[in-house]
Amino acid sequence: MITKDMTIGEVVRENPDKAEVLMSFGMGCVGCPSAQSETIEEASIVHGLNLEALLEALNK
Repeated sequence: MITKDMTIGEVVRENPDKAEVLMSFGMGCVGCPSAQSETIEEASIVHGLNLEALLEALNK
């Protein structure tokens, strides 16, 4: 299960197919160095995204 406390780098390393989901939400730089240590929650705030919707999509 993907949680808000996981980093983008962690999610993409463990679930490469989830990069597409992140990009569909407007996170175009999932491979950037800063994204590697940014949590899902932090990224949703920075990108102005609905955290619950993002987590729901990532966990499908």
